[in-house]
Amino acid sequence: MNAVNLAETMQALGAQARQAAARMARSPAARRNQALRRLAVLLRESGSALALDNARDLERATAAGLSAPMIDRLRLTPQVLDTVAQGCEQLAAMPDIIGEIVGMKQQPSGIRVGQMRVPIGVFGMVFESRPNVTIEAASLSIKSGNACILRGGSEAIESNKALARLVAQALEHAGLPADAVQLVQTTDREAVGHLIAMPQFVDVIIPRGGKGLIERISRDAKVPVIKHLDGNCHTYVDDPCDLDMALRVTDNAKTQKYSPCNASEGLLVARGVAAQFLPRLGAVFAAKGVEMRCDAEAGALLRTVAGARVVDATEQDWFEEYLAPIISIKVVSGLDEAIEHVNHYGSHHTDAILTRDHVHAQRFLREVDSASVMVNASTRFADGFEYGLGAEIGISTDKFHARGPVGIEGLTSLKWIVLGDGEVRG
Repeated sequence: MNAVNLAETMQALGAQARQAAARMARSPAARRNQALRRLAVLLRESGSALALDNARDLERATAAGLSAPMIDRLRLTPQVLDTVAQGCEQLAAMPDIIGEIVGMKQQPSGIRVGQMRVPIGVFGMVFESRPNVTIEAASLSIKSGNACILRGGSEAIESNKALARLVAQALEHAGLPADAVQLVQTTDREAVGHLIAMPQFVDVIIPRGGKGLIERISRDAKVPVIKHLDGNCHTYVDDPCDLDMALRVTDNAKTQKYSPCNASEGLLVARGVAAQFLPRLGAVFAAKGVEMRCDAEAGALLRTVAGARVVDATEQDWFEEYLAPIISIKVVSGLDEAIEHVNHYGSHHTDAILTRDHVHAQRFLREVDSASVMVNASTRFADGFEYGLGAEIGISTDKFHARGPVGIEGLTSLKWIVLGDGEVRG
């Protein structure tokens, strides 16, 4: 596709999305829920056909030499399809928040002032590898009364096209515009450049992928971006602490799965419990092959553990998101140093304190400047599904509008409404 045709195609997608957004915003909740339930049925019925399209992507990815983890993310297994189908059904069962009015208060003038929740309009989403994101984004868009333009990775193009066709069928089945969810059909990278520079059609961009993709979009977008760059999450083991609980939670936060953005990449341990805790944790990590990049104090305690993989930490290690069986470990004097370290080196995504001290817990909650802050829980819980949002379209570390896991509410806005009975301003 030449540059002129690509520009025209993207403009057409934008115009169609804007028109569809108006219809979605005024659509009854029952129709949106009907579309979601129909989409769940189609996903379960179409497993064999989807497997053929997915196989073409997998074959091309293998021939191109993509890594095993990348190929694994491309697979539309029956389990993956059932999970996204369940997500559609869960969203359909959730209350409708569009049109909800909050904070209505009578003013001295006689007017009543409050806020109404409304759809954001049109969002663009740029994502890599996992084709199931097509359904997650589409289902959240439908539930929240928005329209969206989706641009998946070239490695999943056939799978994404097949899934987008099912979404269009479900929308039409419910009497909603098929253009409410549109997939960019070309793999031309310049399509992204157009999508992120159409403020007349697109209200917000949501990138979901590697740091390079998100940095590029954040730099070049001409519309607001909901994003997080890094997931450098921390677990802090306080003094006093239930060390059995701390061992279980810290292990889960790091090793339950290494690749998600909410896995703990840094561990801070209060000096008062370090000698008791770190050798026990070191044995667990040694058994699982986790490399520990330590300051001098933590390293001295962990090198006593048989089989422990201990490396001296560099300054860069405190900033690092490993997405691998590697963790940075530092002994700190206590709560103040832990909070200072997290706020300086962390990515403001998710951080947890493990403690028996209520005052310490409350200070950590107030003073750690992150989108999710936890007490006595694994950072792996920082997820839209686990937070009861039904699903998430991504995680935001920005401070305006949406922060943390972005679900239905994050795809809406509040507008002020005023109810009067002929009042005039004196």
